[in-house]
Amino acid sequence: MKNRSTILLAILPVLACLAPLPRAQAVNPAPDGCFPNFTTAEGCDALSSLTTGAGNTGLGWRALFTDSTGNFNTGVGAGALLLNNADSNTAVGAAALLLNTSGTQNTAVGTDALVFNSSGSSNTATGYFALMNNTIGGSNTAIGWEALTANVDGVNNVALGALPLASNTSGSNNTAIGDLALQNSVNTSNHVCVGRLAGSGITSVNNNIIIGHHTGVHSRFGQEDNVCYIDNIWGKNVDDTGGIAQMVFVDPDGRLGTMKVSAGGNPGKAPGVQPQAIPDAAEQAMLNLKVQNLRATVSQQQQQIETLTAQLQENTAQIQKANAQLEMSKPEAKVVVNKPTALP
Repeated sequence: MKNRSTILLAILPVLACLAPLPRAQAVNPAPDGCFPNFTTAEGCDALSSLTTGAGNTGLGWRALFTDSTGNFNTGVGAGALLLNNADSNTAVGAAALLLNTSGTQNTAVGTDALVFNSSGSSNTATGYFALMNNTIGGSNTAIGWEALTANVDGVNNVALGALPLASNTSGSNNTAIGDLALQNSVNTSNHVCVGRLAGSGITSVNNNIIIGHHTGVHSRFGQEDNVCYIDNIWGKNVDDTGGIAQMVFVDPDGRLGTMKVSAGGNPGKAPGVQPQAIPDAAEQAMLNLKVQNLRATVSQQQQQIETLTAQLQENTAQIQKANAQLEMSKPEAKVVVNKPTALP
């Protein structure tokens, strides 16, 4: 970070030394005079403590008020980045990044976005109260009304929607997409939840993948580690109520569906694999598959028969040729004449 800041500080004077632009003013009255160190300030006490900091813009009541040596910050809104003295932060909105002191590379857009952040870095908060309580957590992304609003020191979280991960304080490496997704998780980690209310029942487990509207609200969902839940499957939701489990299939239209199976099975049949109430689409798909398999078998057998027939015909022709050759190579028949023997 220091090397990058040094490079930027070296570039800015070079830009300042370029040939001056024409003096004609495009606006009337002309803007306020130039401030040192490539600074732009407008508003009561905006950037009033600046000493050596460069490339800062403060617009609004006490925007970047205490910044003295921080560089490349932009604070737009009353109290935006008020206590900041770090580098490369952007705050747009009243009290956005208000209490940030040493955190760097943060972006806050919205009223009170990242308002309590002090030293957390590389956070992005867009929305009213987004990441409001974050203090030292870093590399979080919150987009939406009160997204990740309770986060204090959790890191590497992604929240998109209204109130996703709203209760999370110290959990890390979570991804919640959808209104109220993972809303009750406080300090659990490594979840991926997609859908409205997805994973909202998770309170004390880790490492889950949950996809589908309302998934995780059910009392069984979301209370096991290292599992994957998929809800809203066509036909019926996946459940084992009454001891009847369900298998997932894909119908000919490419939709996911369910097929009930008995948990114990019937006598004489394998337990746990007894189909019940198979949907019409699934039954038709199975029949189609059987027909395709039979056709493939018949086609294969026909090819084998044709191959054997060709081989038999070739063998017959060879035998006939061999017989003809044998007939031609036989010696000619000779007539033997018995001569009478002369008497003495």
